[in-house]
Amino acid sequence: MWDESDVRLVPLEWLKAHEQIKPRNRDKLLDMTKRWQGYTKPLIVDKLTGAILDGHHRHAIAEILELKRIPVVCVDYLGDESITVDVWPGSDRDSLSKEEVLEMSLSDDLFPPKTSRHTIADHLPPIHISLQILKLEGNAQP
Repeated sequence: MWDESDVRLVPLEWLKAHEQIKPRNRDKLLDMTKRWQGYTKPLIVDKLTGAILDGHHRHAIAEILELKRIPVVCVDYLGDESITVDVWPGSDRDSLSKEEVLEMSLSDDLFPPKTSRHTIADHLPPIHISLQILKLEGNAQP
């Protein structure tokens, strides 16, 4: 279980996607993010590589809005056995390993949308970090 103290602001360029997004979902979330004037949910990322495990659409929004930083909760992806990965029904794969997720995130390629299905603690702390803060460079915390 995480709380607000586990949320860090990291440089956007450190994060690495491993799968494509659905533009329609991104656009809906972009509208909500602009309406809220901030992020209300952090991404979940591997603490060693910056691989995005949950939050590809929020990452895409940060790129569109040209944010410098983004809120994340960092996890020990390979070392934490409570974090598992499988594939979504309808994906073109039968299985997927954590190593394959990391390899893809470090490559120049991406899996199709909704390939990986991570099981991670489902409680993320509610946050509100304004877009103004996320546009700043440096270590300023909310």
